[in-house]
Amino acid sequence: MTDDRIALQTLLEKSSDASLLREMIGFAAQRLMARETDALCGAAHGERTSERLNHRNGFRDRDWETRAGTVELRIPKLRKGSYFPGFLEPRRMAEKALTAVIQEAYVHGISTRSVDDLVQAMGGSGVSKSQVSRLCAEIDERVQAFLHRPIEGDWPYVWLDATYVKVRRDGRIISVAVIIAVGVNTDGRREVLGMGVGASEAETFWTDFLRSLARRGLRGVKLVISDAHEGLKAAADRVLNASWQRCRVHFMRNATAHAGKTQRRIVSAWIGTAFAQDDADAARTQWRIVADQLRPRVPRLAGLMDDAEADVLAFTTFPKEHRTKIHSTNPLERLNGEIKRRTDVVGIFPNEAAIVRLVGAILLEQNDEWTVQRRYMSLETLGSFTDTAIVSLPAVAA
Repeated sequence: MTDDRIALQTLLEKSSDASLLREMIGFAAQRLMARETDALCGAAHGERTSERLNHRNGFRDRDWETRAGTVELRIPKLRKGSYFPGFLEPRRMAEKALTAVIQEAYVHGISTRSVDDLVQAMGGSGVSKSQVSRLCAEIDERVQAFLHRPIEGDWPYVWLDATYVKVRRDGRIISVAVIIAVGVNTDGRREVLGMGVGASEAETFWTDFLRSLARRGLRGVKLVISDAHEGLKAAADRVLNASWQRCRVHFMRNATAHAGKTQRRIVSAWIGTAFAQDDADAARTQWRIVADQLRPRVPRLAGLMDDAEADVLAFTTFPKEHRTKIHSTNPLERLNGEIKRRTDVVGIFPNEAAIVRLVGAILLEQNDEWTVQRRYMSLETLGSFTDTAIVSLPAVAA
């Protein structure tokens, strides 16, 4: 070991802050990106030469999650084509899928002006069918393996949500539902369980989708969380034999729509007093008190509360530590936002396989990120109402 390496090791050992290591990683990454960009441009930054192939065009910021913490990167942009650092290549599955879908739309002759611009931004005037086939085959293999992997263990909580995208089918443009299932297992880990594409959210579609998850091994489900859908509720009861939690956020939007604009905040706070109770019995009692007080003034809202009581308050029978995460579909909002951001770029998908390719790639990336994050729920709180015993290591003898 050289003196310089010894000095560096000593410095790291003396430092109690990981910021030094993050700065070193960031510095090395920036130097590496600068060298790669120089090679692509055929010239160094600011250098004037006839051999220059491209020019830099600013930067785009990106957070890089490392074991030393979050490193803030400034990725160079080019005037022609695009650049992405090689050391981030494993996280480019969604970008590759998006490129494949756009190129497939272009090849099938359904390109719009935005698709033409994107194809030109990739550095060419068109793409061949063979190029598209190779790229799609590479992505489809990984996405299909992920979406059809066995589901192991018990999954007490499952969130279900749907978003709609447009696709061409038999010469027509129609909207189809893209269903996402996310669960938390008894180890406290959150994973994407699967996805489905259907023409509508009919009960038969939900039943087929949940049965496909069950065939892959989904079991031990105690609560399904989603927005209001009777077909989903019936399917969850039939296939998973689980309770159903109606998304509290969606219910509150429906409830406050029955109140006047000036009264919505007051009504929301009034109903919210039921959610603040410590146990299920107290929550139900307060819920009925609020409904009875609203009945003379807003009878339709009171009737809505009567019908939704059991479904909206289902989360109150579960451990208190979990309630903020299981009372709504909010834990899926960030994931849904990313899906909409990517699918809006495409606009109209050429076929349903392209939908599975792009959305599946996004889900695969998200699942990888959740794998390296801390547990979504603690083992202790999960062990209090599951049949799985908590395994602890024996204490180390002094």
